[in-house]
Amino acid sequence: MTAMAHEPLTQEEVLLEGFLALDTPEGFRAELIEGEIVVTPPPDGDHEKYISRIARQVIKWSLTEMDVSGNKGLRLKSGGGCPKNHVIPDLTFAPLEADVFGGTGGWMPCDGVAMVLEVTSTKPQADREAKRRCYAQAAIPLYLLADRETSQVTLFSDPKNDDYREQCTRPFGKPLALPDPFGFDLDTADFL
Repeated sequence: MTAMAHEPLTQEEVLLEGFLALDTPEGFRAELIEGEIVVTPPPDGDHEKYISRIARQVIKWSLTEMDVSGNKGLRLKSGGGCPKNHVIPDLTFAPLEADVFGGTGGWMPCDGVAMVLEVTSTKPQADREAKRRCYAQAAIPLYLLADRETSQVTLFSDPKNDDYREQCTRPFGKPLALPDPFGFDLDTADFL
């Protein structure tokens, strides 16, 4: 018998294999965003303060009981011949009854995710643009961006193709309405 020749890996497959084999230093996180490996250092305390404030409100006020996961890796659909995006939102929200986090390993599909949250840090443009496109391509219904540089919070909704068709931006200090399944106004007064 003769051995079958293996087909050579595509550039996208090599990139994905290399990304998945990365061993980042403790506290750092690596993401594969639109064909680029992005490594982010540990967040500062203010970054974590925004995450905490938002998570507490969602848990307390959401009309639908939510599961919340911090730094859970999502495998997202991607376009343009790029390998699947592997993105780590600051927070991921899913209805409790969907039970999407259990048994998923390090990277999970985004099915059942209701909203993702990003708080800008060292690479704000990635949160504003590339990650927004990734979440829209994956049809994640809501993307909440707390932009510390501009002192604004933006909710992106109605994903279609590579972007969200709706967005609502409020300055820190003003409430932002979160639609169903959340159904409450996010208080941003203590973001100032």
